[in-house]
Amino acid sequence: MVALWVISGLDALLFFTTCMIALPWLSNWLLPHRVPLPFWPRAVAGAILFVGGLALWAVCTDAFIRRGRGTPFPLEAPRQLVTTGPFGVVRNPIIAAEAAVVWGEALFLSSLGVLLYATLFTLAGNYIVLHVEEPELRDRFGEQYEAYCRRVPRWLPAGRKR
Repeated sequence: MVALWVISGLDALLFFTTCMIALPWLSNWLLPHRVPLPFWPRAVAGAILFVGGLALWAVCTDAFIRRGRGTPFPLEAPRQLVTTGPFGVVRNPIIAAEAAVVWGEALFLSSLGVLLYATLFTLAGNYIVLHVEEPELRDRFGEQYEAYCRRVPRWLPAGRKR
């Protein structure tokens, strides 16, 4: 289990350094225009999304390691389908958590470049889920994954089926 935590930590370091620091910084550098949003509402909303996203990501990683016996890193993917905790509310809480972090940065900075990056990040995450992750999970877990898809919505908890 320690090895899975190490792999998850290295994956997080690489992913977060690239997608949550370097690319938002580059986006802000390329398009530094400020969006006229009131400071306090955007700062509070941004901080809540950022901290909440990091916390949700940590909870999901723990679930992958403890229940799925794997990591968010694709080469060490969970060996068992994780359907409880945040994964019992929506099917993709890790990508939702990562998007929350990016949107938190975008709101807090009120940067047009980072807002555009957050939009592209969200669209890319949705595309990856639909065209890469879900087909792979269907192949790997079969009917168990199909039943999970019928029971748990992809992104929004509203409309959850039992």
